[in-house]
Amino acid sequence: MLEYAFEKVSADRGFVVGKTLGHQEIIVRRAAEGWRYVSWIPTKQVNGAVMELELIFEREQGGQA
Repeated sequence: MLEYAFEKVSADRGFVVGKTLGHQEIIVRRAAEGWRYVSWIPTKQVNGAVMELELIFEREQGGQA
């Protein structure tokens, strides 16, 4: 069975390709903990610009802590 984790990433002026805040570090850290990056969901938009999103991770239940 899989378990899931979500981590928010936010930006002051919206996201521009290649200029999100800390997403790469979060993905690398979670991978070291046994998580696999799955996708992202926009959780806050202003005038069409994504201001906040959640990164989605999964792993087999009982994976590394």
